[in-house]
Amino acid sequence: MKPFGSTLKTQLLVLLASLAVVVALSGCNDEKEEIVSDNQTAVSSGGPCAWVGEGDLPVVPDLDDRLAGYVLTELSPDLDHLDGTQTQVLEKLVAASKLMNEIFHIQATPCRDELAARIAELPADRQDGVRRYFRINVGPWDRRFHHEPFFGTWDHPKGANYYPGDLTAEENAFIADSANGMDGLFTMVRRDEGGKLKAVPYSEFFAPRLEQAAALLKEAAALTENASLKAFLEARAAAFGTDDYYESDMLWMDLDSTVEITIGPYETYEDGLFGYKAAFESFVTVTDPAESARLGKFKDELPWLESQLPIPDDLKNMNRGSESPIRVVDEVYSAGDTRAGVQTIAFNLPNDERVREAKGSKKVLLRNVMKAKFDQILVPIAEKLVAEDQLGDLTAESFFLHTLWHEMSHGLGPGKITVDGRETEVRLELKETYSTLEEAKADAMGEWDIFVLTRAGRGYFSDSIFREQSATYLAGLFRSVRFGIGEAHGQANAIQYNYLMDKKAISVDENTGRFSIDIVVFEKAITDLVAEICLIQAAGDYEASVKFIEQYGGMVPSLATALEKLSEIPVDVEPVFSRYE
Repeated sequence: MKPFGSTLKTQLLVLLASLAVVVALSGCNDEKEEIVSDNQTAVSSGGPCAWVGEGDLPVVPDLDDRLAGYVLTELSPDLDHLDGTQTQVLEKLVAASKLMNEIFHIQATPCRDELAARIAELPADRQDGVRRYFRINVGPWDRRFHHEPFFGTWDHPKGANYYPGDLTAEENAFIADSANGMDGLFTMVRRDEGGKLKAVPYSEFFAPRLEQAAALLKEAAALTENASLKAFLEARAAAFGTDDYYESDMLWMDLDSTVEITIGPYETYEDGLFGYKAAFESFVTVTDPAESARLGKFKDELPWLESQLPIPDDLKNMNRGSESPIRVVDEVYSAGDTRAGVQTIAFNLPNDERVREAKGSKKVLLRNVMKAKFDQILVPIAEKLVAEDQLGDLTAESFFLHTLWHEMSHGLGPGKITVDGRETEVRLELKETYSTLEEAKADAMGEWDIFVLTRAGRGYFSDSIFREQSATYLAGLFRSVRFGIGEAHGQANAIQYNYLMDKKAISVDENTGRFSIDIVVFEKAITDLVAEICLIQAAGDYEASVKFIEQYGGMVPSLATALEKLSEIPVDVEPVFSRYE
């Protein structure tokens, strides 16, 4: 079928766009290779990207509304306190981060450049909007709406670009069998010359870009006067060539520098087929040492909190490390997985259970991103949906604490487990359901942490914390579920909403459409939710995980109606880093 709007002018535009990527890594080819012909040839000659040329190019009629959901937000923290050397180090780290962007684009979207080239075939008044939304979503599929296409008619590949797009049922089963080695975090699955599946290490598949990134990290290491940053950068540069991130992850835990970076393959959300593959990302940040020290006392409570979890003692993970440093930082630049769609406000890494067993995990809170979301999104949502008698309990501090304890909770509960006599991990057993269930656990457990510490008289919070956390948590459910229930964080919040509605912890006034939270019932229900999720994780019960998500993870009418009232409120921020872009 001939694409609509195809004219000599638009064909020339496509050719120009194609020539810009003549030398690049093709994430949709069977092997790592350089493109030696333009993209149009790859599309029209029956090559691996031939499918890109298929179908018309409809654009969703509400594209302008979807674009309005992302408010452009300048993220340029004050860097005047940095000296000249630290500024130079930042520039090197940002340059390395931009390479993480390129790698993630290959991981996320097969034939991305060919897809982007087809935007030039659209009517002129549609091109800029589609191009911006394509950039936000890293492809033509809307991350807020179950990865449905907002441009074109192509189906989204559940496995992103980590796997061949033509897997058979037998090959899916083959990959799922961990004995075949296809479940490695740091491999792309491709076909060999005979058509059989093989796992290609990231260090090989992305070699040119990883080599460039490694060189930049080494240059930054040579510049910095901070010993811990130097050691991490040198180790991470080496890891890009070996796919062994353990040593550098251990050093990252000890990183104590004003200028910091988190860079490499981490989260597995993008792999919607199995949840096996880690996506590349980067955060370049500057640390607030005083605020970090204020929160540092919380890490000492992790062993006690683990012992208090509402599950049998033999399922508790008392061997995990509890070092768990906390960093309050301002984001200077972000790239890769974290830049796609919804923006991260905090993270808890590394995910390597060996590091967690030895040292715990580091909690990093992105203060300037969090403030932007609280002011521009959470407060307006609460003003629309939270009952007026509870609206005054909404606080920025409670939003901050919920985010902190969400990240702390990723380090609590089942991690390494034993299933049928074999040692394994929750992530491997729950497959594609893991991310959603883990996010729901961390959200619920974050509130549970705060309540349990307060009930035990630890002295961190006043009695008003129950009211403040409850109201702020309630507003936060609506904020996060707007990310879409096809995305792990969004679906995790749908689970919490439906579970708590079922338990009568949350109710809605049919006359006003505003929601209230019963603080007493909420405290009990949140404990029950933590217990149910942890028991599924401890058993590594994939079927139970699927059933739980099916039961609670849907978009029910009361939730859909509430979200309709938020149409004029941004869904998220789209970061702008003017200093470096």
